[in-house]
Amino acid sequence: MTGTRSHRSASDRARRRAIRAYATERGVPYSVAARLLSGPTAKRFPVGDDEHRAWMFAAREHRSYLSRVSDARQAGDLPLGRAAHLTRRFPPLRTPAGNFYFGAGREAALSMLYAVVSHETPGLLPGPDELAWAAELGEESAVDIACAALDRAARLLLELDSWRLWPRVEAALTAGEASPDSPVRDAARQLNRELRSTSLRGSLPGVRQILDALLVEPYNGLPPGARTRKGVVTGARWSSNGPPVDYDTLTPA
Repeated sequence: MTGTRSHRSASDRARRRAIRAYATERGVPYSVAARLLSGPTAKRFPVGDDEHRAWMFAAREHRSYLSRVSDARQAGDLPLGRAAHLTRRFPPLRTPAGNFYFGAGREAALSMLYAVVSHETPGLLPGPDELAWAAELGEESAVDIACAALDRAARLLLELDSWRLWPRVEAALTAGEASPDSPVRDAARQLNRELRSTSLRGSLPGVRQILDALLVEPYNGLPPGARTRKGVVTGARWSSNGPPVDYDTLTPA
């Protein structure tokens, strides 16, 4: 018992040091840094009457420090790991107004969006040292901050018509297969196989909602599935930077 308390105390001290360092680096108060480095909770994201989704959020709240570090490391593993992490982090939601975060191929489709952004604008990729530092905090929100520009660029790709999006996906994967970087090459080959064998268009609404839920969090915005006086939020609208400029809503019948 004493050993457990000592481990928790050491973890708490490490986390406080990390928050102070982050606050200094970003020039924000300690309380703001602590909020930015705290992950989303079940209270922040709607669960409705979906008991499975509620259970998944509750389980995430009680992860051990080592589990949180493992999750944060996966969140920074682009493109496949981050897509897998986010798909698991924002599970499907069933409501009377409709289903949200759905689509069997949404993990592959999200990976492909990250592949496009990485290929077309590699300057948006966070550095390995930054990702490693963020992951060791055991807070996926720290990885989210490092990947914020990348996530927004991936979300803005979904504003394109499909006839413009899929050729860019194919071009990125073709370039990836020719990369001298083995992990990039292997990921591109895997995604190319999925692109050729699976219909992914039906998963794009779910991918859009995953990215919307991710991106509204720092602004205390409304994730898809949230209820408002105007109806149920189905998605957010974005500019190139800043908080969402508007929301799409659905009025339940």
